[in-house]
Amino acid sequence: MNRRRWLALGALAVGFGGFGAWVATRHYTVDAADAAAVDLLYGLTLPDAHEQPQALSALRGAPVVVNFWATWCPPCIEEMPELSAMQTELGPRGLRVVGIGIDSAANVRQFSERTPMRYPLLVAGPGGIELARRFGNQAGALPYTVVIDRQSRIALRKLGRFDAEVLRTVILQTL
Repeated sequence: MNRRRWLALGALAVGFGGFGAWVATRHYTVDAADAAAVDLLYGLTLPDAHEQPQALSALRGAPVVVNFWATWCPPCIEEMPELSAMQTELGPRGLRVVGIGIDSAANVRQFSERTPMRYPLLVAGPGGIELARRFGNQAGALPYTVVIDRQSRIALRKLGRFDAEVLRTVILQTL
């Protein structure tokens, strides 16, 4: 009798585990981007870490990496030096990297003073999550990275920490 009880509990655990995995997969998948997401992005003017307004229309026509991040997000912070290195290496070939902070202006400013990046860190606050959703991030999770080519087409959308080699390969295809 004891063995049957353990088998039943095991089957129940596997069933709930499978259901949980299915729910997580559905919740954290990237949906199709809104057709107007890129135009919406290029229509924005956001303050940088020093509260200076930056018109994102200046990015149009260049290959762009948009990284949605926050100071309280460890995977976001981990990938930022890689983005900074890509900006340094590939910027002369036209690449533009921009970080859109889903955080307060004070937190982004303090972070940028402690950890300078070679690309602009802009402040969108909580409203930036809606922009990320327009790019297909329905979960609103961070980090979220989008690569846009010179023709304003989305070349890559990655929810979670990116693989630097995969990102680099996609960027090189847009240059």
